[in-house]
Amino acid sequence: MSGVWIFDKNGVARLITNPTRESFEQKEPPHPGTATAPGARPRILVYLPANHVIRSYTELEQRLAELGWTRYYNSNQPNLLQFHKSDNSAHLISLPRDFDSFKSLHMYDIVVKNRSFFEVRDPAAS
Repeated sequence: MSGVWIFDKNGVARLITNPTRESFEQKEPPHPGTATAPGARPRILVYLPANHVIRSYTELEQRLAELGWTRYYNSNQPNLLQFHKSDNSAHLISLPRDFDSFKSLHMYDIVVKNRSFFEVRDPAAS
């Protein structure tokens, strides 16, 4: 793995491959809720049956509910929105409460648990 490792304010290290000067100067992603690191290409979450881009938690919660996911209220984690598949399943999706903090890491978690229904895409390719 070649590139540059940078640490964010929370101490989380991220690898930036092929870094540019702009990738270090950029403070916030240009499209909130889409980039994972400064200079990273933004990503979008697409609901495949309707080829619909998810733009809010309201839309996401509606699509997850259609697939059998229900909201899980955990008073120990007030900063997270959580969804579970059923009481008999260990599957849990945890998302930051603020949609602006919704990153590709969270998108891929949704895709892995709902493979034929969601996809992460580059917005330029859509």
